[in-house]
Amino acid sequence: MELDRNFADAHAMIGLAKYIMGCGAETEGHVNQALRLSPRDTLAYRWLSPVGFSKLQVGADNEAVGWFLRSIEVNRNYPLVHFGLAAALALLGKLNDAYAAAKAGQALDSTFTIRRMKSMSIGNNATFLDGSRRILKGMRVAGVPEG
Repeated sequence: MELDRNFADAHAMIGLAKYIMGCGAETEGHVNQALRLSPRDTLAYRWLSPVGFSKLQVGADNEAVGWFLRSIEVNRNYPLVHFGLAAALALLGKLNDAYAAAKAGQALDSTFTIRRMKSMSIGNNATFLDGSRRILKGMRVAGVPEG
């Protein structure tokens, strides 16, 4: 199989795969390449959110907030990114902002719960699982329903 080096979505998906494999530190570079290739892509919000989650995976919570905010700027109607932002803000101790982000996510998807997020687990790498537990902890602190 050959990768079209100009296919932005492929670079973004490589970044997502790095996150799932527990190599979150490598996600940003791949997503940045996708953004260089297609800076106004309508899917950019979906590329930015895995960088936010990968930053949470490696404990770079301040950076995660920036990536989640960029994703929201591109598309405010993607609920998962609001919940990621809520987790990042909660882990930073910014509880009022975390509650507001969780509330915004719930307004977009009232059925979202931590149980549902856990059921969507897509990786079994130990680093990925540790990062996922950390993210879920942040969501709990932010007031995301357990379900």
